[in-house]
Amino acid sequence: MPTINPYLNFQGNTEEAFNFYRSIFGGDFIGGISRFKDTPEGKQLPKNEQDKVMHVALPFGNNMIMATDALESMDQKVNPGNNVYLCISADSKEQADDFYNGLSAGGEVEMEMQDMFWGDYFGMLKDKFGIKWMITFNPN
Repeated sequence: MPTINPYLNFQGNTEEAFNFYRSIFGGDFIGGISRFKDTPEGKQLPKNEQDKVMHVALPFGNNMIMATDALESMDQKVNPGNNVYLCISADSKEQADDFYNGLSAGGEVEMEMQDMFWGDYFGMLKDKFGIKWMITFNPN
């Protein structure tokens, strides 16, 4: 069964925010904290951004809350309206494509569905009502 989880964007203080959330909700970060320096393009980033959080996930009941740092070098700026995405974890690649194609109709594509370096099939969009979505499928 597919799930929907919130994905939060922070302007450089994701780690601080998620340590705060963990102190309240408990649990351990799923897979630790992934940093931008560990991505294929990480060494090309400014030194002050390399240790920023690329991805973190904290369990919350049967779901999780996830987050990343927005990077100034990529012209990313967190504002109300782009600080939260809804992330759908699909049951299959076909279902991910169906969700993506349906939600992007009349909306704005941010990232086409594609295989990512971390192993997921992933894409991002803003629907015609202004809601931001991430669609993901993990074959494992």
